[in-house]
This record gives sequence, structure tokens and C-alpha cells, in this order.
Amino acid sequence: MSGHHPHRHPAHPAIVAAAAAIIALAAAACSSTATTSTSASAVAAASVGPNGQKPTLTGAGSTFDAPFFSAAFAAYQQQHPAVTIGYSAVGSSAGIAAFSAQQVNFGASDVPMTASEQSTAKGGTITQVPVDLGGEGIAYNLSLPAGARLHLTGPVLAAIYLGQITHWNDPAITALNPGITLPNAAINVVHRSDGSGTTYIFSNYLSAVSPAWASKVGTGKSLNWPAGVGAEGNGGVATAVNRTPFSIGYIEEAYSQGLLLPFAAIRNQAGNYVTPSAQTVAADAAQKPAITPTDFSIVNQPGPDSYPISGYSWALIYTHQTSQATGQALVTMLDWLTHNGQAYAAANGYVPLPSGIQQLALTMLHQVTGPTGTQLLS
Repeated sequence: MSGHHPHRHPAHPAIVAAAAAIIALAAAACSSTATTSTSASAVAAASVGPNGQKPTLTGAGSTFDAPFFSAAFAAYQQQHPAVTIGYSAVGSSAGIAAFSAQQVNFGASDVPMTASEQSTAKGGTITQVPVDLGGEGIAYNLSLPAGARLHLTGPVLAAIYLGQITHWNDPAITALNPGITLPNAAINVVHRSDGSGTTYIFSNYLSAVSPAWASKVGTGKSLNWPAGVGAEGNGGVATAVNRTPFSIGYIEEAYSQGLLLPFAAIRNQAGNYVTPSAQTVAADAAQKPAITPTDFSIVNQPGPDSYPISGYSWALIYTHQTSQATGQALVTMLDWLTHNGQAYAAANGYVPLPSGIQQLALTMLHQVTGPTGTQLLS
């Protein structure tokens, strides 16, 4: 899409659902077959009912994942009508907290749980499963000539978020955009206000390319932001940028679709300007084909086509499941999600998991056991 700001159109249903989830702290799935709630009764609905019906699977966490999960879970329930899945897109940190307190059956985070976080989880040992791959676009609200697109480098982007570059016509930005007249307007910086794996990936990238950012702010799900205003969730940031002239924000790629927000072209390690797409995110991930829950970062990879602000997201489940029925339903669903379900990732602005990462997901799921210690996924 061009840097020209087109007329606004109604948002994609998955984006609307995810944005509503941030405001209500519950993601409403775009299909009537997907149910979501954050009530105590809903998040505790993992036990098998008195008539032996299959359990409801409940999850909470990443808004990065919400458009993919919304479509995939609805499709899964159509194929498996006895299974109900509820997912609350409350951000990675809140999802980790709910999962650690055993309020949900699974969490979702764009950064795996640390050893310290795992040590406080009530359910014991944790298995972390890669579930999707995506890029974070740098969305902006500027009226540029038709066909023009904003170009930025990592260090300039870091300086904007550090509050060191405050106007759009700063020489550091105009030098990257020859032939485009940028306005003498203050840059309205938007960042996440909640604990976010999306923020982790973004700040991980800035730390990799800017020593100033690494020393003053660093990498994390929650940061002491030097500049800007906060918004909850990817949907909240997308909405804020869409509504605020001269603004800039980082969002998972799928969240631009309904709003038609343009993404800046970011200079990668090879010196080429690239935007997030299935091809450029896949190119970045291909440079690091082997990841683990402790060595997972793929930001700023080499390669001429690599989009440098890319990352995986992870499902969090307890390795020892106390309910045979719930555990069986959970690993079966995640096995589908990380294999056949990847078709819904491709259809919603994500990149299907590479074959090696799908194999990693299968290996991780084979670790999960039921109440008697037997492997749940055959």
C-alpha cells in the first residue's frame, strides 16, 4: 500500500474483535462458534461437566495473535463441534499472569516465559509451543503524495521513540525521504500501555540497532517510555494512529488491514528498505531456522529481503495436565493449530510456520502428559 492516506473503510472483523477485546479485556471472536469471556466462571471452565461432555478450552494473552486465533479457533470449532475455545486478548503479560494463576488452560505470548516467570506458575513445569510468525509494521498517519512511502532506519526510529527526534521535518528523517516534503509538525508517538510481547519484539529490534536505545530503555514487555502516549493492545495502537494526525506506532501487520494504515519501509541489515509481508518476514525467519524458548529472537537478521521487526508467538501450557479430557483436547487443538491451522495464519496476514518450526511444535507437544504420566499426543 502507498504512503498516501486513502479514505477510511470499515475495519476487518478480526481487527474489530481484537480492538474490542482490549477495551473490554475480552476478545470477541468474529464467528458465533467462538466464545470468549473473562468471567471467573468462563476461565475456570476447563473441568469436564457432570455428563462427561468435552471441556471448554480457555486461553488468554497476546493481541498479536488475536486475528489468527479468531479465524483459526472458529474453523476448528466448526470441524470439532463438541469443542469450545475461548480466548481473551489481554496482552502477553496479562495472559502470562492468568495462565500462571491457572485461570486459563493456555496462555499466549510473543516472548516465551522466562525462568523467573515459570518459577511462580502454580501448575508446575511449562511447555512453550511456537504457534505463529509475523511482522510488526511501523504505521504512520501522514498525507504523502500518491505512491510515496515513508522510509526510516532503525536508529532514526529509536531516536523518535527516545524523544530525540520530535518533528516530521527533522533533517534525519528528510534525508531518508528525498523528494518528499514532510510537515513541520510534532510527531505523535504511540506505544503500548500494557505489558506486551509485541513491545518486546519492537524494543528487542531497537536495542539491536541503537546503542542509545539499548542503554537508556532496553528490551522488555513493559518499558519506561521516554516519549509518547500509551494505548492498550495492538488494536488500541492501530486505532490511535488511525485517529491521530502526524502519529506513528508499531502494530502486528494484520491490524492495518481494515484501517488501511500505511507501513514505513525500514532499512534492513543489508541496507535495503523493506515493508512487512509474508515474503519479507519469511526471509527474515529463514536466516535463523532453529529457535528454542530460550533462543528465539529473529529481529534484524541478515539477507537482502529480510524484514527486521519480525518474531514468533508462543502458546504456554502445563507439561503435566491434571485432566485427561482437557489435556487431550488441548494438545490435539494445538497440534492442529501448528500444522493444518497454519492456513488461517496465511489468510490473516501472518506467515505459516516453517517446516522446522512445525516440527519443534510437535516435539514440544509430545512432552505433555496426562494425570497418569502418559503422553497425551500420540
